[in-house]
Amino acid sequence: MDFIQNHLGEFAALLVAFFWTVSALAFESASRKAGSLPVNFLRLIVGFVFLSIFTFIRRKLVLPTDASAENWMWLSLSGFVGFVFGDLFLFKAFTVIGSRFSMLIMTLVPPITAFFGWIILGEHLTLVNFFGMALTFTGIALAIFNRNGAGEKLSLKIAPSGILYALGGAVGQALGLVLSKLGVKDYDPFSATQIRVIAGITGFAVLITVMQRWGSVKNALMNKNGMKLLSLGAFFGPFLGVSFSLIAVIYTEAGIASTIMALVPIFIIIPSAVLYKERIKPAEVIGAIISVAGVALFFI
Repeated sequence: MDFIQNHLGEFAALLVAFFWTVSALAFESASRKAGSLPVNFLRLIVGFVFLSIFTFIRRKLVLPTDASAENWMWLSLSGFVGFVFGDLFLFKAFTVIGSRFSMLIMTLVPPITAFFGWIILGEHLTLVNFFGMALTFTGIALAIFNRNGAGEKLSLKIAPSGILYALGGAVGQALGLVLSKLGVKDYDPFSATQIRVIAGITGFAVLITVMQRWGSVKNALMNKNGMKLLSLGAFFGPFLGVSFSLIAVIYTEAGIASTIMALVPIFIIIPSAVLYKERIKPAEVIGAIISVAGVALFFI
Protein backbone atom coordinates (compact mmCIF):
# COMPACT_ATOMS: atom_id res chain seq x y z
CA MET A 1 0.00 0.00 0.00
CA ASP A 2 2.87 2.37 0.80
CA PHE A 3 4.35 1.57 -2.63
CA ILE A 4 1.13 2.74 -4.33
CA GLN A 5 0.98 5.88 -2.16
CA ASN A 6 4.61 6.69 -2.93
CA HIS A 7 4.01 6.32 -6.67
CA LEU A 8 0.45 7.64 -6.95
CA GLY A 9 1.42 10.07 -9.72
CA GLU A 10 3.10 7.35 -11.78
CA PHE A 11 0.10 5.00 -11.43
CA ALA A 12 -2.26 7.85 -12.39
CA ALA A 13 -0.12 8.51 -15.49
CA LEU A 14 -0.35 4.81 -16.45
CA LEU A 15 -4.14 5.03 -16.24
CA VAL A 16 -4.01 8.16 -18.43
CA ALA A 17 -2.10 6.22 -21.09
CA PHE A 18 -4.80 3.52 -21.01
CA PHE A 19 -7.64 6.08 -21.12
CA TRP A 20 -6.03 7.94 -24.01
CA THR A 21 -5.54 4.69 -25.92
CA VAL A 22 -9.30 4.08 -25.83
CA SER A 23 -10.06 7.70 -26.72
CA ALA A 24 -7.53 7.71 -29.59
CA LEU A 25 -9.19 4.69 -31.20
CA ALA A 26 -12.67 6.20 -30.70
CA PHE A 27 -11.70 9.66 -32.01
CA GLU A 28 -9.91 8.19 -35.04
CA SER A 29 -13.10 6.37 -36.06
CA ALA A 30 -15.31 9.37 -35.20
CA SER A 31 -13.11 11.74 -37.25
CA ARG A 32 -13.45 9.51 -40.30
CA LYS A 33 -17.23 9.78 -40.01
CA ALA A 34 -17.65 13.41 -38.91
CA GLY A 35 -14.38 15.30 -39.60
CA SER A 36 -11.51 16.19 -37.25
CA LEU A 37 -12.44 19.82 -36.44
CA PRO A 38 -16.06 19.09 -35.39
CA VAL A 39 -14.84 16.08 -33.39
CA ASN A 40 -12.21 18.21 -31.62
CA PHE A 41 -14.87 20.73 -30.63
CA LEU A 42 -17.70 18.33 -29.75
CA ARG A 43 -15.46 16.00 -27.70
CA LEU A 44 -14.87 18.93 -25.33
CA ILE A 45 -18.60 19.72 -25.12
CA VAL A 46 -19.48 16.10 -24.30
CA GLY A 47 -16.50 15.81 -21.95
CA PHE A 48 -17.67 18.93 -20.14
CA VAL A 49 -21.11 17.37 -19.63
CA PHE A 50 -19.50 14.27 -18.06
CA LEU A 51 -17.31 16.47 -15.86
CA SER A 52 -20.26 18.60 -14.72
CA ILE A 53 -22.36 15.57 -13.77
CA PHE A 54 -19.42 14.06 -11.87
CA THR A 55 -18.50 17.26 -9.99
CA PHE A 56 -22.15 17.80 -9.06
CA ILE A 57 -22.35 14.28 -7.59
CA ARG A 58 -18.97 14.59 -5.90
CA ARG A 59 -18.85 18.26 -4.86
CA LYS A 60 -22.43 19.53 -5.33
CA LEU A 61 -21.05 22.05 -7.83
CA VAL A 62 -21.93 21.98 -11.53
CA LEU A 63 -19.35 24.64 -12.38
CA PRO A 64 -15.94 25.40 -10.80
CA THR A 65 -17.27 28.52 -9.05
CA ASP A 66 -15.02 28.02 -6.03
CA ALA A 67 -11.79 28.23 -8.04
CA SER A 68 -9.50 31.17 -7.33
CA ALA A 69 -8.57 33.82 -9.91
CA GLU A 70 -5.10 32.25 -10.08
CA ASN A 71 -6.62 28.82 -10.78
CA TRP A 72 -8.71 30.29 -13.59
CA MET A 73 -5.80 32.20 -15.13
CA TRP A 74 -3.27 29.37 -15.35
CA LEU A 75 -5.74 26.56 -16.08
CA SER A 76 -7.46 28.59 -18.83
CA LEU A 77 -4.08 29.33 -20.41
CA SER A 78 -3.21 25.65 -20.08
CA GLY A 79 -6.48 24.63 -21.77
CA PHE A 80 -5.96 27.01 -24.67
CA VAL A 81 -2.30 26.05 -25.17
CA GLY A 82 -2.93 22.31 -24.84
CA PHE A 83 -6.34 21.74 -26.41
CA VAL A 84 -6.39 24.41 -29.12
CA PHE A 85 -2.81 25.41 -30.00
CA GLY A 86 -1.26 21.97 -29.49
CA ASP A 87 -3.97 19.93 -31.20
CA LEU A 88 -4.31 22.31 -34.16
CA PHE A 89 -0.61 22.11 -34.92
CA LEU A 90 -0.56 18.33 -34.47
CA PHE A 91 -3.53 17.74 -36.80
CA LYS A 92 -1.96 20.07 -39.36
CA ALA A 93 1.26 18.05 -39.13
CA PHE A 94 -0.75 14.89 -39.84
CA THR A 95 -1.85 16.37 -43.17
CA VAL A 96 1.66 17.53 -44.15
CA ILE A 97 4.04 14.74 -43.05
CA GLY A 98 1.65 11.97 -41.97
CA SER A 99 0.80 10.49 -38.61
CA ARG A 100 3.90 8.31 -38.17
CA PHE A 101 6.45 11.09 -38.54
CA SER A 102 4.24 13.44 -36.51
CA MET A 103 3.98 10.98 -33.63
CA LEU A 104 7.71 10.31 -33.88
CA ILE A 105 8.38 14.02 -33.31
CA MET A 106 5.78 13.99 -30.51
CA THR A 107 8.07 11.62 -28.57
CA LEU A 108 9.96 14.84 -27.77
CA VAL A 109 7.08 15.87 -25.47
CA PRO A 110 8.59 14.31 -22.29
CA PRO A 111 11.99 16.09 -22.51
CA ILE A 112 10.26 19.35 -23.51
CA THR A 113 7.92 18.91 -20.54
CA ALA A 114 10.89 18.27 -18.24
CA PHE A 115 12.53 21.45 -19.59
CA PHE A 116 9.43 23.58 -18.96
CA GLY A 117 9.01 21.90 -15.57
CA TRP A 118 12.56 22.97 -14.69
CA ILE A 119 12.15 26.54 -16.01
CA ILE A 120 8.62 27.23 -14.70
CA LEU A 121 8.23 24.93 -11.69
CA GLY A 122 11.84 24.43 -10.61
CA GLU A 123 11.51 20.63 -10.90
CA HIS A 124 14.67 18.54 -11.07
CA LEU A 125 14.95 15.00 -12.43
CA THR A 126 17.62 12.49 -11.39
CA LEU A 127 19.99 10.73 -13.80
CA VAL A 128 17.91 7.56 -13.36
CA ASN A 129 14.78 9.56 -14.33
CA PHE A 130 16.49 10.85 -17.49
CA PHE A 131 17.69 7.34 -18.35
CA GLY A 132 14.17 6.01 -17.87
CA MET A 133 12.81 8.80 -20.05
CA ALA A 134 15.37 8.08 -22.80
CA LEU A 135 14.60 4.34 -22.74
CA THR A 136 10.85 4.96 -22.83
CA PHE A 137 10.71 7.26 -25.82
CA THR A 138 13.35 5.20 -27.66
CA GLY A 139 10.97 2.26 -27.40
CA ILE A 140 7.99 4.41 -28.40
CA ALA A 141 9.89 5.79 -31.41
CA LEU A 142 10.86 2.25 -32.47
CA ALA A 143 7.24 1.11 -32.28
CA ILE A 144 5.87 4.15 -34.16
CA PHE A 145 8.52 4.02 -36.88
CA ASN A 146 7.67 0.42 -37.67
CA ARG A 147 3.91 0.84 -37.85
CA ASN A 148 2.10 0.75 -41.16
CA GLY A 149 0.83 4.25 -41.87
CA ALA A 150 -2.10 4.18 -44.31
CA GLY A 151 -0.79 5.40 -47.63
CA GLU A 152 2.47 6.64 -46.08
CA LYS A 153 5.92 5.90 -47.44
CA LEU A 154 9.14 6.45 -45.57
CA SER A 155 11.18 9.22 -47.10
CA LEU A 156 14.10 11.37 -46.05
CA LYS A 157 12.44 14.30 -47.82
CA ILE A 158 10.18 15.56 -45.07
CA ALA A 159 8.53 18.97 -45.48
CA PRO A 160 10.14 21.43 -43.02
CA SER A 161 6.73 23.01 -42.41
CA GLY A 162 5.37 19.63 -41.26
CA ILE A 163 8.25 19.23 -38.80
CA LEU A 164 7.55 22.72 -37.43
CA TYR A 165 3.83 21.93 -37.08
CA ALA A 166 4.61 18.70 -35.20
CA LEU A 167 7.10 20.55 -32.96
CA GLY A 168 4.39 23.14 -32.31
CA GLY A 169 2.07 20.31 -31.27
CA ALA A 170 4.73 18.88 -28.96
CA VAL A 171 5.42 22.27 -27.36
CA GLY A 172 1.68 22.90 -26.92
CA GLN A 173 1.12 19.55 -25.20
CA ALA A 174 4.18 19.92 -22.97
CA LEU A 175 3.55 23.52 -21.97
CA GLY A 176 -0.15 22.85 -21.41
CA LEU A 177 0.68 20.06 -18.94
CA VAL A 178 3.18 22.21 -16.99
CA LEU A 179 0.79 25.18 -16.88
CA SER A 180 -1.96 22.87 -15.60
CA LYS A 181 0.30 21.81 -12.72
CA LEU A 182 1.00 25.46 -12.01
CA GLY A 183 -2.73 26.20 -11.98
CA VAL A 184 -4.21 23.20 -10.18
CA LYS A 185 -2.19 23.47 -6.91
CA ASP A 186 -4.46 21.92 -4.23
CA TYR A 187 -7.68 22.44 -6.23
CA ASP A 188 -9.92 19.53 -7.25
CA PRO A 189 -8.45 17.91 -10.43
CA PHE A 190 -11.85 17.28 -12.06
CA SER A 191 -13.05 20.85 -11.50
CA ALA A 192 -9.66 22.06 -12.72
CA THR A 193 -10.20 20.01 -15.88
CA GLN A 194 -13.54 21.81 -16.33
CA ILE A 195 -11.69 25.13 -16.47
CA ARG A 196 -9.23 23.76 -19.04
CA VAL A 197 -12.11 22.39 -21.12
CA ILE A 198 -14.02 25.70 -20.96
CA ALA A 199 -10.94 27.45 -22.38
CA GLY A 200 -10.65 24.81 -25.09
CA ILE A 201 -14.33 25.11 -26.04
CA THR A 202 -14.02 28.90 -26.25
CA GLY A 203 -10.92 28.69 -28.42
CA PHE A 204 -12.45 26.19 -30.85
CA ALA A 205 -15.73 28.17 -31.00
CA VAL A 206 -13.80 31.26 -32.11
CA LEU A 207 -11.85 29.20 -34.65
CA ILE A 208 -14.97 27.54 -36.08
CA THR A 209 -16.66 30.95 -36.37
CA VAL A 210 -13.69 32.47 -38.20
CA MET A 211 -13.47 29.44 -40.51
CA GLN A 212 -17.28 29.41 -40.98
CA ARG A 213 -17.48 25.71 -40.15
CA TRP A 214 -20.59 25.58 -37.96
CA GLY A 215 -22.34 23.64 -40.74
CA SER A 216 -19.86 20.77 -40.35
CA VAL A 217 -20.48 20.78 -36.59
CA LYS A 218 -24.23 20.49 -37.22
CA ASN A 219 -23.64 17.62 -39.65
CA ALA A 220 -21.45 15.86 -37.09
CA LEU A 221 -24.22 16.15 -34.49
CA MET A 222 -26.60 14.43 -36.91
CA ASN A 223 -24.21 11.50 -37.39
CA LYS A 224 -25.44 8.99 -34.78
CA ASN A 225 -22.60 6.49 -35.15
CA GLY A 226 -20.02 9.28 -35.12
CA MET A 227 -21.54 10.78 -31.95
CA LYS A 228 -21.53 7.39 -30.18
CA LEU A 229 -17.82 7.01 -30.89
CA LEU A 230 -17.20 10.63 -29.97
CA SER A 231 -19.01 10.20 -26.65
CA LEU A 232 -16.92 7.13 -25.86
CA GLY A 233 -13.76 9.07 -26.67
CA ALA A 234 -14.92 12.06 -24.61
CA PHE A 235 -15.54 9.84 -21.57
CA PHE A 236 -12.04 8.36 -21.67
CA GLY A 237 -10.34 11.53 -22.99
CA PRO A 238 -11.43 14.98 -21.72
CA PHE A 239 -13.25 13.45 -18.73
CA LEU A 240 -11.09 10.66 -17.30
CA GLY A 241 -7.82 11.09 -19.21
CA VAL A 242 -7.28 14.82 -18.73
CA SER A 243 -8.48 14.73 -15.11
CA PHE A 244 -6.12 11.90 -14.21
CA SER A 245 -3.27 13.71 -15.99
CA LEU A 246 -3.74 16.51 -13.45
CA ILE A 247 -3.69 13.96 -10.63
CA ALA A 248 -0.46 12.59 -12.13
CA VAL A 249 1.33 15.97 -12.20
CA ILE A 250 0.16 16.78 -8.67
CA TYR A 251 1.92 13.70 -7.27
CA THR A 252 5.00 13.44 -9.49
CA GLU A 253 7.24 15.60 -11.70
CA ALA A 254 5.67 16.78 -14.96
CA GLY A 255 8.46 15.21 -17.04
CA ILE A 256 7.94 11.78 -15.47
CA ALA A 257 4.14 11.97 -15.84
CA SER A 258 4.49 13.06 -19.47
CA THR A 259 6.84 10.16 -20.25
CA ILE A 260 4.47 7.54 -18.84
CA MET A 261 1.43 9.13 -20.51
CA ALA A 262 3.28 8.96 -23.83
CA LEU A 263 2.92 5.15 -23.81
CA VAL A 264 -0.25 5.33 -25.95
CA PRO A 265 1.54 4.11 -29.14
CA ILE A 266 2.68 1.06 -27.15
CA PHE A 267 -0.72 0.39 -25.58
CA ILE A 268 -2.44 0.77 -28.95
CA ILE A 269 -0.48 -2.06 -30.63
CA ILE A 270 -2.71 -4.94 -29.46
CA PRO A 271 -6.10 -3.16 -29.98
CA SER A 272 -4.99 -2.18 -33.50
CA ALA A 273 -4.07 -5.78 -34.24
CA VAL A 274 -7.46 -7.00 -32.98
CA LEU A 275 -9.68 -4.26 -34.45
CA TYR A 276 -7.86 -3.50 -37.71
CA LYS A 277 -6.14 -6.88 -38.27
CA GLU A 278 -2.72 -5.21 -38.34
CA ARG A 279 0.24 -7.54 -38.05
CA ILE A 280 2.39 -6.91 -34.96
CA LYS A 281 6.02 -6.53 -36.03
CA PRO A 282 9.00 -7.77 -34.00
CA ALA A 283 10.31 -4.20 -33.77
CA GLU A 284 7.04 -3.13 -32.10
CA VAL A 285 7.41 -5.88 -29.50
CA ILE A 286 11.02 -4.85 -28.87
CA GLY A 287 9.94 -1.20 -28.64
CA ALA A 288 7.25 -2.12 -26.13
CA ILE A 289 9.72 -4.05 -23.96
CA ILE A 290 12.21 -1.16 -24.02
CA SER A 291 9.46 1.34 -23.11
CA VAL A 292 8.18 -0.79 -20.23
CA ALA A 293 11.76 -1.13 -18.94
CA GLY A 294 12.13 2.64 -19.08
CA VAL A 295 8.87 3.25 -17.22
CA ALA A 296 9.84 0.63 -14.60
CA LEU A 297 12.79 2.83 -13.62
CA PHE A 298 10.35 5.52 -12.41
CA PHE A 299 8.97 3.05 -9.84
CA ILE A 300 12.34 2.23 -8.27
